Amino acid sequence: MLTVRDSDVLVIGSGLAGMTVALTLAPHPVTLLTKTADLPGGSSLHAQGGIAAALAPGDSPKSHATDTVAAGAGLVDAAMAALLAREGAARVAELLADGLPFDRDAAGRPLFGREAAHSAARIVHAGGDATGRTLVTALAERVRATPSIDVQAQAFVTDLVVRHGRVCGALAHHPEGWVLHRCPRVVLATGGIGQAFARTTNPVEATGDGLALAARAGAWLSDVEFVQFHPTALATDGDAPAPLLTEALRGAGALLLDRNGRRFMPDEHPLAELAPRDVVARAIGRRVAAGEPVFLDLRPALAAKPDGFPTVLGFCAEAGFDPWTQPVPVAPAAHYHMGGVWTDAHGRTSVQGLWACGEVACTGVHGANRLASNSLLETLVFGARVARDVAERPTTPSLPFALPEPPAVPGDAAAPLVEMIVGAARRALYAGAGLVRHADGLTAATLRLQRLASDLDALPPHAGVGSGAVRRWGEARNLLLVGRLVLHAALRREESRGAHCRLDFPREAVRPERYTFTLADLDRAQPAGDTACRTL
Repeated sequence: MLTVRDSDVLVIGSGLAGMTVALTLAPHPVTLLTKTADLPGGSSLHAQGGIAAALAPGDSPKSHATDTVAAGAGLVDAAMAALLAREGAARVAELLADGLPFDRDAAGRPLFGREAAHSAARIVHAGGDATGRTLVTALAERVRATPSIDVQAQAFVTDLVVRHGRVCGALAHHPEGWVLHRCPRVVLATGGIGQAFARTTNPVEATGDGLALAARAGAWLSDVEFVQFHPTALATDGDAPAPLLTEALRGAGALLLDRNGRRFMPDEHPLAELAPRDVVARAIGRRVAAGEPVFLDLRPALAAKPDGFPTVLGFCAEAGFDPWTQPVPVAPAAHYHMGGVWTDAHGRTSVQGLWACGEVACTGVHGANRLASNSLLETLVFGARVARDVAERPTTPSLPFALPEPPAVPGDAAAPLVEMIVGAARRALYAGAGLVRHADGLTAATLRLQRLASDLDALPPHAGVGSGAVRRWGEARNLLLVGRLVLHAALRREESRGAHCRLDFPREAVRPERYTFTLADLDRAQPAGDTACRTL
């Protein structure tokens, strides 16, 4: 049975982006859907490095924008970078004045740290290396206390509802069953795609849901090939998210060492350990791929800031390492998606009635390689801009439309097969579109994911499935599509630039160009539009 619920504004996602939109819209009524059991969700909760903001004496938004453009390897939209730096400084200043618990000195002034590829110390932190957790926990309390925000948890959105090129709602499964959320204004704030890769720092919910939803709705996608691998994830076994050892450690003096205890980054880049992330990640990745372990010596950073990295110390202790006495092993892991759903400066997508912000969106501020600590900043800036635009844009009344049929979903008995498909897809994407790429590997991974998608489609449906089965199947479906989108864009970019490194095209093209496409551009894809969203 399908229940219908009407909303004025629908926000999908409960991380920093989604909560920023909902809070900024207050007292305008908002329905916020999250597939997690409670607030907050997403990668924001796990962000350690901090938020970049040009607020320190001698720093400026212009300098911050210049660093952002330089890190993006020729593909950053300079105007958007200037907007990010300018409005970002103002947004962080507002949060500081509003009393959010940022780290401060004895006089109450914010403390600023420095991270890779920044020309100045401009990173503000909260709770040492627990910036994301501290910030989103505080915002989650505000969301719960805001009467205009209706949070509906354990709600998995399977498709957007599109009619005549305009979004008019979303189909979701709740614990009580299928729900059609009729709504003329929908905001995607679903986070990134890290779980599409076998090794990632992202939480388990980062399955590319928003990117897949937008793709099936026919939205433009941009820079999808650019996936940032964090250089220093703790090298542990298993499929669990790899613990991230924040870039702030290297900013505070931590050193990368080879198996002989020798620093190697000074030979790789003039900025050594503070080089751009793609440079550091590939330097480490080459050695790890050759069977050479790489270590991060945290002791200089811990000596400089003994109380500055409680999260990292907890990760190390849980894995059985004592960073006070010896270096710890590290390896790169998929961390952040620079690409996503194309948006303009107001977060509008190419589909009427649909906005996107946060990691799911591609605003053009990151280019081919994101500058450290710009991710939370982008979320704050564009989350607020989306909210203002949603509030100011006139609502177009939705025309009547036939109710969509809920998808056929495999039951719990198929869980082992779904998990096998997901595991194989993650390994294939990591092997084919990881730190270094080649046409042969990209093509092989594409064929593998196409076969796995067919296997998922062939699983027999089951009537009356529960929330667990729907989420398991829906995430698998989304991961397979996201992987194909990444591979498609990576095959098309026949050059090496930023986080995209092609062994068969090792040089940068003379003229940098961004690639924007839709689902219809994938080989053998169904045309995008109403039928792609399972609606009439």
